[in-house]
Amino acid sequence: MPKEARPGTGEQAKQHAMERLRQAILRGEMAPAQRLVENELAEQFDVTRASIRAALIDLASEGLVERIRNRGSRVRVVSVEEAVAITECRMVLEGLCAAKAAVEASEEQLTELADLGTAMSKAVADGEPLTYSDLNHQLHARIREISGQQVAVELLERLNAQLVRHRFQLALRPGRAQRSLGEHLAVIEAIRARDPQAAEAAVRAHLASVIDALNEAPASTP
Repeated sequence: MPKEARPGTGEQAKQHAMERLRQAILRGEMAPAQRLVENELAEQFDVTRASIRAALIDLASEGLVERIRNRGSRVRVVSVEEAVAITECRMVLEGLCAAKAAVEASEEQLTELADLGTAMSKAVADGEPLTYSDLNHQLHARIREISGQQVAVELLERLNAQLVRHRFQLALRPGRAQRSLGEHLAVIEAIRARDPQAAEAAVRAHLASVIDALNEAPASTP
């Protein structure tokens, strides 16, 4: 195998390991509180232990990993209380992005948002909550991209990464997709109407509903 295809050391190796770890956490392949053993990860990703350690330090700064003194690292557990606080911050930033998207979107981009809304409606009608959850994620990401507000986009990417476990839990809760569908369609309608105030208000209303759903989570949820 060519040497450059096997990033064993240095910045390239760290970035390789960090991206693999980040994606594993975001896809739920590594569970909250799961220990992250440096030797095992180094072997799995074909990099040095030093590269893994550097990747874990950077992921800790993103809020995805928790480093415990004298005990190593683990996938960080985000409590319901913290998820609510993060979502409150999202209300401001996502609202800003939606308002700007209503002004900045091209006709082609407006059509793309409408098509996402149609696909989300179909996923709900077909009883496919995970498909709906993925489309939900795509819609929010696309609105952020259309907004052109790069500072908000970068902040939201970091915040949203910490909510992945709660996002999947909400997606599988009975009736949740049906409730949130109308909220998302209202966001799309306001952006397509080029009404920034209505777009921001619709996003805030949707995320207030997310907060309500988070607070309704059973007390036994880890």
